[in-house]
Amino acid sequence: MDGTFPAAKKGGVSMTKESGGFDQIDQWKSTMFLYSSALKSINTKIEILNNEFIQLYNYNPIEHITSRLKTPESIVKKLKNDGCEVSIDNMVEHLNDIAGIRIICSFMSDIYPIADMIARQADITVLHVKDYSYHMVVTIPVYLSEGKRDTKVEIQIRTIAMDFWASLEHKIAYKFEGKAPDYLERELKSCADMVDMLDMKMFSLNQAIMAVEEEERRVEEEKRREREKAEKRQEELAGNGPT
Repeated sequence: MDGTFPAAKKGGVSMTKESGGFDQIDQWKSTMFLYSSALKSINTKIEILNNEFIQLYNYNPIEHITSRLKTPESIVKKLKNDGCEVSIDNMVEHLNDIAGIRIICSFMSDIYPIADMIARQADITVLHVKDYSYHMVVTIPVYLSEGKRDTKVEIQIRTIAMDFWASLEHKIAYKFEGKAPDYLERELKSCADMVDMLDMKMFSLNQAIMAVEEEERRVEEEKRREREKAEKRQEELAGNGPT
């Protein structure tokens, strides 16, 4: 894919015919179509896996899923910050988060099983993983009329508490362009520690609830077996009665 990146302006992409901009617009649209299609494909995969989990285990590990495509302004800014020439080729090669999916789950114990289910999909290739909060960059094939195009998608898997913290951290980083006052950085670190504690407490509470449910199932199973034994004894007694 040749050509420079279309000039970004608020509200869209600014192009001129004189600069060969129409060709660049076509390249831009084709490239973003790939990323949009990759998001649809991986969204469908995750929803199917979640529904299968509900059917097999009567448990829903995923609270909700969101997806987004980076804006032209964000792409240009990131390329410049990374010291790259602003072009469509560099965008595709160097940026991993143009297409992004965020999976929100209830408990920390859900994160790794969800990541493992995604990674075991035959047509998904995991490029790299960052642990907190769980980020994985993958490629997924997009099938076009001209053939297959492997396309990068960033997947973030977080608990509800992690997502709340990350949203606040992002707002502060955006507001201060990565140079937040020291006292805000300290408060953020304190909040991160509280989020860890909350996640652990919520996990412990969930384990306790599951233990109660398991005990209730055990008691019900014992009662069922006792009823079956009593019914069988009555049938045997009835069979030995006078003819």
